[in-house]
Amino acid sequence: MKVLISADIEGVAGVFHPEQTRAGNGEYEAARRWMTLEANAAIEGAFAGGATHVWVNDSHGSFRNLLPDLLDERAQVVLGKPRTLGMMAGLEYGAALVFMIGYHAMSQTRGILAHTINSFAFARVSLNGVEVGEAGLYGALAEEYGTQVALLSGDDVFAEETAPRFPGARFVVTKSATGYASGVSQSPASTRAAIQNAAREVVQQHLAAGRAPHAARAATKAVECELRVQTSALADLFCQWPTLTRVDAVTLRFDAASAEHAVRMLNCLSAMSFMLR
Repeated sequence: MKVLISADIEGVAGVFHPEQTRAGNGEYEAARRWMTLEANAAIEGAFAGGATHVWVNDSHGSFRNLLPDLLDERAQVVLGKPRTLGMMAGLEYGAALVFMIGYHAMSQTRGILAHTINSFAFARVSLNGVEVGEAGLYGALAEEYGTQVALLSGDDVFAEETAPRFPGARFVVTKSATGYASGVSQSPASTRAAIQNAAREVVQQHLAAGRAPHAARAATKAVECELRVQTSALADLFCQWPTLTRVDAVTLRFDAASAEHAVRMLNCLSAMSFMLR
Protein backbone atom coordinates (compact mmCIF):
# COMPACT_ATOMS: atom_id res chain seq x y z
CA MET A 1 0.00 0.00 0.00
CA LYS A 2 1.50 3.31 -1.16
CA VAL A 3 0.50 6.63 0.44
CA LEU A 4 1.36 10.22 -0.50
CA ILE A 5 1.04 12.92 2.17
CA SER A 6 0.82 16.53 0.98
CA ALA A 7 1.63 18.84 3.91
CA ASP A 8 0.78 22.55 4.03
CA ILE A 9 1.18 24.90 7.00
CA GLU A 10 -1.82 27.26 7.22
CA GLY A 11 -4.17 24.54 8.48
CA VAL A 12 -1.81 23.29 11.20
CA ALA A 13 -2.98 23.59 14.82
CA GLY A 14 -1.70 26.78 16.42
CA VAL A 15 -1.02 28.63 13.13
CA PHE A 16 -3.06 31.85 12.75
CA HIS A 17 -0.86 34.69 11.47
CA PRO A 18 0.93 35.20 8.14
CA GLU A 19 4.21 35.72 9.99
CA GLN A 20 4.05 32.10 11.14
CA THR A 21 4.11 30.98 7.50
CA ARG A 22 7.09 33.08 6.36
CA ALA A 23 10.72 32.13 6.82
CA GLY A 24 13.08 34.33 8.79
CA ASN A 25 11.51 34.63 12.22
CA GLY A 26 11.07 32.62 15.39
CA GLU A 27 7.32 32.16 14.97
CA TYR A 28 7.89 30.48 11.61
CA GLU A 29 10.48 28.14 13.11
CA ALA A 30 7.91 26.99 15.68
CA ALA A 31 5.18 26.63 13.05
CA ARG A 32 7.33 24.60 10.68
CA ARG A 33 8.09 22.22 13.55
CA TRP A 34 4.34 21.81 14.25
CA MET A 35 3.83 21.24 10.50
CA THR A 36 6.52 18.58 10.50
CA LEU A 37 5.07 16.82 13.53
CA GLU A 38 1.56 16.75 12.03
CA ALA A 39 3.00 15.27 8.84
CA ASN A 40 4.87 12.77 10.97
CA ALA A 41 1.66 11.78 12.74
CA ALA A 42 0.11 10.99 9.34
CA ILE A 43 3.19 8.99 8.34
CA GLU A 44 3.16 6.97 11.56
CA GLY A 45 -0.56 6.31 11.26
CA ALA A 46 -0.24 5.21 7.64
CA PHE A 47 2.46 2.67 8.48
CA ALA A 48 0.51 1.45 11.51
CA GLY A 49 -2.46 0.83 9.23
CA GLY A 50 -0.45 -1.27 6.81
CA ALA A 51 1.20 1.13 4.36
CA THR A 52 4.37 -0.19 2.73
CA HIS A 53 5.60 3.05 1.14
CA VAL A 54 4.96 6.64 2.26
CA TRP A 55 6.09 9.86 0.63
CA VAL A 56 5.53 13.25 2.30
CA ASN A 57 5.40 16.27 0.00
CA ASP A 58 6.36 19.68 1.41
CA SER A 59 3.53 21.76 -0.08
CA HIS A 60 3.99 25.24 1.41
CA GLY A 61 5.62 28.26 -0.18
CA SER A 62 9.18 27.42 -1.15
CA PHE A 63 8.44 23.70 -0.62
CA ARG A 64 11.31 23.49 1.88
CA ASN A 65 9.73 23.88 5.29
CA LEU A 66 9.58 20.35 6.69
CA LEU A 67 12.36 19.22 9.02
CA PRO A 68 13.41 15.82 7.63
CA ASP A 69 15.28 14.76 10.74
CA LEU A 70 12.00 14.78 12.71
CA LEU A 71 10.14 12.56 10.23
CA ASP A 72 9.67 8.83 10.55
CA GLU A 73 12.76 7.30 8.94
CA ARG A 74 10.62 4.91 6.88
CA ALA A 75 9.16 7.79 4.85
CA GLN A 76 10.72 9.73 1.99
CA VAL A 77 10.33 13.49 1.75
CA VAL A 78 9.71 15.51 -1.44
CA LEU A 79 11.28 18.99 -1.20
CA GLY A 80 12.07 21.99 -3.38
CA LYS A 81 10.71 23.68 -6.51
CA PRO A 82 9.93 24.00 -9.34
CA ARG A 83 8.36 20.61 -9.87
CA THR A 84 5.77 19.50 -12.38
CA LEU A 85 3.08 18.24 -10.01
CA GLY A 86 3.57 20.91 -7.34
CA MET A 87 1.72 20.01 -4.16
CA MET A 88 1.08 16.51 -5.52
CA ALA A 89 4.63 15.62 -6.53
CA GLY A 90 5.00 11.96 -5.62
CA LEU A 91 1.85 10.82 -7.41
CA GLU A 92 4.10 9.49 -10.15
CA TYR A 93 5.25 6.75 -7.75
CA GLY A 94 1.81 5.13 -7.79
CA ALA A 95 0.27 6.07 -4.44
CA ALA A 96 -3.19 4.58 -3.90
CA LEU A 97 -4.14 7.15 -1.24
CA VAL A 98 -3.34 10.79 -0.69
CA PHE A 99 -3.59 12.66 2.62
CA MET A 100 -3.86 16.48 2.63
CA ILE A 101 -2.49 17.64 6.00
CA GLY A 102 -2.53 21.25 7.24
CA TYR A 103 -4.61 22.54 4.31
CA HIS A 104 -6.69 25.75 4.34
CA ALA A 105 -9.87 27.23 2.89
CA MET A 106 -10.06 28.82 -0.56
CA SER A 107 -9.52 32.54 -1.18
CA GLN A 108 -12.14 35.10 -0.15
CA THR A 109 -13.68 32.86 2.50
CA ARG A 110 -13.65 33.32 6.28
CA GLY A 111 -11.11 30.53 6.80
CA ILE A 112 -7.86 31.09 8.68
CA LEU A 113 -5.17 32.39 6.26
CA ALA A 114 -7.52 31.49 3.37
CA HIS A 115 -6.10 31.79 -0.14
CA THR A 116 -5.73 29.83 -3.36
CA ILE A 117 -2.14 29.19 -4.51
CA ASN A 118 -1.03 32.83 -4.46
CA SER A 119 -2.85 35.46 -2.38
CA PHE A 120 -1.07 38.30 -4.16
CA ALA A 121 -2.26 37.18 -7.58
CA PHE A 122 -5.42 35.04 -7.42
CA ALA A 123 -8.80 36.03 -6.02
CA ARG A 124 -10.88 33.15 -7.39
CA VAL A 125 -10.24 29.95 -9.36
CA SER A 126 -12.94 27.80 -10.99
CA LEU A 127 -12.77 24.52 -12.90
CA ASN A 128 -15.69 23.88 -15.23
CA GLY A 129 -17.73 26.51 -13.43
CA VAL A 130 -17.07 25.25 -9.88
CA GLU A 131 -14.98 27.42 -7.57
CA VAL A 132 -12.11 25.47 -6.05
CA GLY A 133 -9.30 25.93 -3.58
CA GLU A 134 -6.01 24.10 -3.44
CA ALA A 135 -7.65 20.89 -2.20
CA GLY A 136 -10.10 20.90 -5.09
CA LEU A 137 -7.44 21.64 -7.67
CA TYR A 138 -4.93 19.12 -6.46
CA GLY A 139 -7.61 16.58 -5.62
CA ALA A 140 -8.69 16.64 -9.27
CA LEU A 141 -5.06 16.11 -10.29
CA ALA A 142 -4.73 13.18 -7.86
CA GLU A 143 -7.86 11.54 -9.26
CA GLU A 144 -6.38 11.71 -12.75
CA TYR A 145 -3.54 9.60 -11.41
CA GLY A 146 -6.04 7.10 -10.00
CA THR A 147 -5.34 8.18 -6.42
CA GLN A 148 -8.08 8.52 -3.79
CA VAL A 149 -8.13 11.58 -1.52
CA ALA A 150 -8.70 9.78 1.76
CA LEU A 151 -7.76 12.09 4.66
CA LEU A 152 -7.70 15.88 5.07
CA SER A 153 -6.94 18.18 8.00
CA GLY A 154 -7.39 21.91 8.50
CA ASP A 155 -9.79 24.41 10.05
CA ASP A 156 -13.58 24.07 10.22
CA VAL A 157 -14.19 26.33 7.21
CA PHE A 158 -11.86 24.21 5.10
CA ALA A 159 -13.62 21.03 6.20
CA GLU A 160 -17.09 22.44 5.50
CA GLU A 161 -16.25 23.67 2.00
CA THR A 162 -14.23 20.60 1.02
CA ALA A 163 -16.30 17.72 2.40
CA PRO A 164 -18.83 17.73 -0.49
CA ARG A 165 -15.97 17.38 -2.97
CA PHE A 166 -14.56 14.25 -1.25
CA PRO A 167 -17.61 12.55 0.32
CA GLY A 168 -15.77 9.37 1.31
CA ALA A 169 -12.80 11.10 2.95
CA ARG A 170 -11.99 11.53 6.65
CA PHE A 171 -11.49 15.03 8.07
CA VAL A 172 -9.57 16.12 11.15
CA VAL A 173 -10.54 19.65 12.25
CA THR A 174 -7.48 21.31 13.78
CA LYS A 175 -9.08 24.64 14.77
CA SER A 176 -12.18 26.82 14.38
CA ALA A 177 -11.99 30.12 12.53
CA THR A 178 -13.36 33.36 13.92
CA GLY A 179 -11.59 35.50 11.31
CA TYR A 180 -8.78 35.51 8.77
CA ALA A 181 -6.14 35.54 11.52
CA SER A 182 -8.06 34.44 14.60
CA GLY A 183 -9.80 31.40 16.00
CA VAL A 184 -9.73 28.61 18.56
CA SER A 185 -7.16 25.84 18.12
CA GLN A 186 -6.97 22.28 19.29
CA SER A 187 -3.69 21.55 21.06
CA PRO A 188 -0.87 20.37 18.78
CA ALA A 189 -0.61 17.11 20.74
CA SER A 190 -4.31 16.25 20.50
CA THR A 191 -4.34 17.17 16.81
CA ARG A 192 -1.42 14.89 16.09
CA ALA A 193 -3.11 12.05 17.93
CA ALA A 194 -6.30 12.54 15.90
CA ILE A 195 -4.38 12.63 12.61
CA GLN A 196 -2.39 9.52 13.48
CA ASN A 197 -5.53 7.60 14.45
CA ALA A 198 -7.43 8.70 11.32
CA ALA A 199 -4.50 7.81 9.05
CA ARG A 200 -4.24 4.35 10.56
CA GLU A 201 -7.97 3.68 10.19
CA VAL A 202 -8.15 4.97 6.62
CA VAL A 203 -5.36 2.69 5.44
CA GLN A 204 -6.80 -0.27 7.32
CA GLN A 205 -10.22 0.31 5.76
CA HIS A 206 -8.73 0.61 2.28
CA LEU A 207 -6.89 -2.69 2.69
CA ALA A 208 -9.88 -4.44 4.26
CA ALA A 209 -12.03 -3.42 1.29
CA GLY A 210 -9.61 -5.22 -1.00
CA ARG A 211 -8.82 -2.11 -3.02
CA ALA A 212 -5.69 -1.95 -5.15
CA PRO A 213 -2.54 -1.02 -3.19
CA HIS A 214 -1.19 0.93 -6.19
CA ALA A 215 -2.89 3.57 -8.31
CA ALA A 216 -3.65 3.18 -12.03
CA ARG A 217 -3.90 6.27 -14.24
CA ALA A 218 -7.46 7.35 -15.03
CA ALA A 219 -8.63 8.88 -18.30
CA THR A 220 -8.12 12.63 -18.40
CA LYS A 221 -10.76 15.14 -19.47
CA ALA A 222 -10.39 18.66 -20.79
CA VAL A 223 -11.30 21.42 -18.33
CA GLU A 224 -12.10 25.12 -18.59
CA CYS A 225 -10.44 27.27 -15.97
CA GLU A 226 -11.72 30.72 -15.05
CA LEU A 227 -9.36 32.88 -13.03
CA ARG A 228 -10.19 36.13 -11.25
CA VAL A 229 -7.03 38.04 -10.39
CA GLN A 230 -6.43 40.70 -7.77
CA THR A 231 -5.65 43.63 -10.12
CA SER A 232 -6.00 44.58 -13.76
CA ALA A 233 -2.20 44.86 -13.93
CA LEU A 234 -1.98 41.13 -13.25
CA ALA A 235 -4.51 40.47 -16.00
CA ASP A 236 -2.40 42.59 -18.37
CA LEU A 237 0.63 40.48 -17.49
CA PHE A 238 -1.06 37.09 -17.67
CA CYS A 239 -2.70 37.83 -21.01
CA GLN A 240 0.73 38.00 -22.58
CA TRP A 241 0.26 34.22 -22.61
CA PRO A 242 -1.50 33.75 -25.96
CA THR A 243 -3.86 30.96 -24.90
CA LEU A 244 -5.58 33.09 -22.24
CA THR A 245 -8.81 34.95 -23.02
CA ARG A 246 -9.71 38.10 -21.12
CA VAL A 247 -13.32 38.23 -19.97
CA ASP A 248 -13.18 41.57 -18.17
CA ALA A 249 -10.64 43.74 -16.36
CA VAL A 250 -9.71 41.06 -13.83
CA THR A 251 -11.21 37.80 -15.17
CA LEU A 252 -9.42 35.38 -17.51
CA ARG A 253 -10.23 32.01 -19.02
CA PHE A 254 -8.18 29.24 -20.54
CA ASP A 255 -8.78 25.67 -21.67
CA ALA A 256 -6.57 22.84 -20.46
CA ALA A 257 -6.27 19.25 -21.63
CA SER A 258 -6.55 17.98 -18.04
CA ALA A 259 -6.67 19.07 -14.41
CA GLU A 260 -2.92 18.51 -14.30
CA HIS A 261 -2.38 20.95 -17.17
CA ALA A 262 -4.66 23.49 -15.47
CA VAL A 263 -2.64 23.24 -12.25
CA ARG A 264 0.61 23.60 -14.14
CA MET A 265 -0.69 26.69 -15.95
CA LEU A 266 -1.83 28.28 -12.69
CA ASN A 267 1.56 27.64 -11.13
CA CYS A 268 3.27 29.24 -14.12
CA LEU A 269 1.03 32.31 -13.80
CA SER A 270 1.76 32.43 -10.07
CA ALA A 271 5.47 32.51 -10.83
CA MET A 272 4.94 35.26 -13.44
CA SER A 273 3.16 37.41 -10.86
CA PHE A 274 6.42 37.99 -8.96
CA MET A 275 7.35 40.41 -11.76
CA LEU A 276 4.79 42.86 -10.31
CA ARG A 277 5.62 42.53 -6.62
